[in-house]
Amino acid sequence: MKHPFWNSRRLRSAPAMAFVFASAALSPVLLGGAGPGRPISIYISWAAHDEISDDVPLNEELALRELAAVSKLKEQGAQFDYFLLDMGWFDPDGGYREFRKGRWPRGIDGFLAACRDKGVKPGLWFSTNVCGWNANLTWMTPLPEWKDAMGGNLDLAMSLYQGSFLKYQIETMQQWYDRGVRVFKFDFANLGAAPAAEVARLGKAEVERRNTDAWRNALVAFRARNPEVILIAYNGYGGDTGDSGVKFKRNIDLRWLDAFDSLYCGDPKPSDLPSANFWRSLDVYSDAMVFRYVKSGVPITRVDSSGFMIGNTGTCYRRGAAAWKGMLILSGARGGLVNTYYGDMALLGEEDRAWFAKAQHLYLTLQASAAISPLDEYPGSGRPYGFVAHADQGSVLTVVNPGQVDEDLDLANFGAASGRILFTDAGSAPTFHGQKLRLGPGQLAVVGTGIYSDPKWDMGTGDGLVVPRSSTLLALTGVLHGPRSVSATVLPPLTGVLRIVCSQTNADGRPWRITGGAPPLGTAMGKILQLKAEQGGKEIKLERDNDRQVWSGLSWAVAEVPVQGLEPGVPVNISYSVDDPKPNAGVADISAYAVAY
Repeated sequence: MKHPFWNSRRLRSAPAMAFVFASAALSPVLLGGAGPGRPISIYISWAAHDEISDDVPLNEELALRELAAVSKLKEQGAQFDYFLLDMGWFDPDGGYREFRKGRWPRGIDGFLAACRDKGVKPGLWFSTNVCGWNANLTWMTPLPEWKDAMGGNLDLAMSLYQGSFLKYQIETMQQWYDRGVRVFKFDFANLGAAPAAEVARLGKAEVERRNTDAWRNALVAFRARNPEVILIAYNGYGGDTGDSGVKFKRNIDLRWLDAFDSLYCGDPKPSDLPSANFWRSLDVYSDAMVFRYVKSGVPITRVDSSGFMIGNTGTCYRRGAAAWKGMLILSGARGGLVNTYYGDMALLGEEDRAWFAKAQHLYLTLQASAAISPLDEYPGSGRPYGFVAHADQGSVLTVVNPGQVDEDLDLANFGAASGRILFTDAGSAPTFHGQKLRLGPGQLAVVGTGIYSDPKWDMGTGDGLVVPRSSTLLALTGVLHGPRSVSATVLPPLTGVLRIVCSQTNADGRPWRITGGAPPLGTAMGKILQLKAEQGGKEIKLERDNDRQVWSGLSWAVAEVPVQGLEPGVPVNISYSVDDPKPNAGVADISAYAVAY
């Protein structure tokens, strides 16, 4: 593993793209006039409630419960600067100027006062210029005064360069800022929106350019008038986030960095690398998106990975707080100065809150004082990857092996072989072999060197994921590819667990992701990605961590079966089929491993 920007002389002579890739951690404002000058922490309520991929509403009771939970985290030493109410706080007929009637008995004043009492500044979610996606999903009634700007999405989206909507939106922001709101999260931008006649006159590209310029200039002016504001951008501002395959488009307009403090890089989704642990798959996806944004020229300090999300709603796959420690570590290791924490913080108990504060403190310290960069390997490749934070007196490497077998990571360029393991998952521990660190399948590890090898930084082991002692690829026979299917035969190992790994790709080589919809009415992936095994004519019960309702889609299935219930020496027949109603010329693949825990 070679770090291409470790040597400062090479950094000065690196080509332009490499300079952006490395220097992102050296200055928060290399590109664009916005960006916080220090690490900030924003609690965001989404995933504690969810009325898009679930049916849990946001109301005053929920908001105050989460504010109390955030306050308990602060009491343990965690940093939270802002408390943001996500989608659903507003009245559908109030144009973002009124809280939803019936859900806030004390109205906005009670909530703002509670935030002040707890030492956090309030924030609010706004749709950029969209009131809904279709007749079945409309969250805001367009106001009569927006009529001269209405255009796309069945007249549910408004132009930003003509008509009265932009003026109304900026005036609304100012009203909330004057009442103490300091963070605005902007989501669902439709930059092609304009009346049909205008699109016909100018063409789509020119409409998008005018909308983009008008909105960006308005935000820059708003920031100049209100210097304490934090603006964060979500869906609609560029970025190829549909999958985590090795192919992606660099389609981010870097001029948004003049207006926004951060650009988010996608909601947590499963990676397209098969994983025995569903939650680690989400970590790998968020890591891949950060790599993509940095490769596209966004400074790493300006990327919001939005990767920490706990809760019992569909948006986070009803994970509760499963495997939250590794998720928290990676959210800090990625280097973004805008640290967002989503969901139900009431799920964390007293010991959890103390651990949260300790881990967060390490990474906020690094964000403030160290140069943070991704290592060379792209997370979607399947090879070990990670992030390095290099300070004058030591370094912290946060690394992951997303593959199915042990992998060695060369640490010769980091002096990390004499470092200390600060954190890893439960199960088999990572080991040093000279200048190399051996990581087990799916394993996360944090290595500290110099001052960061002090035991005071130790964070113990994670929860929710157990690393195997060994994992060995098994030979398959009789592999047969059919339309949307694959089958094969394998001899089971004599001990441990038989792990079966399947995946599918489109004809163009990109991941073939399929969804059965969101909770509570969605179809579990096991009925769509159908993985079966039988021995001697008898079907084998398989354990699948990925058999869930996955709103964002899945391109793989992994199952395990303990060999105690299998006949030794008798072949196991495996079949995998993809039940996708859409026409697709994709290809399915299959492999098997002998795994020992």
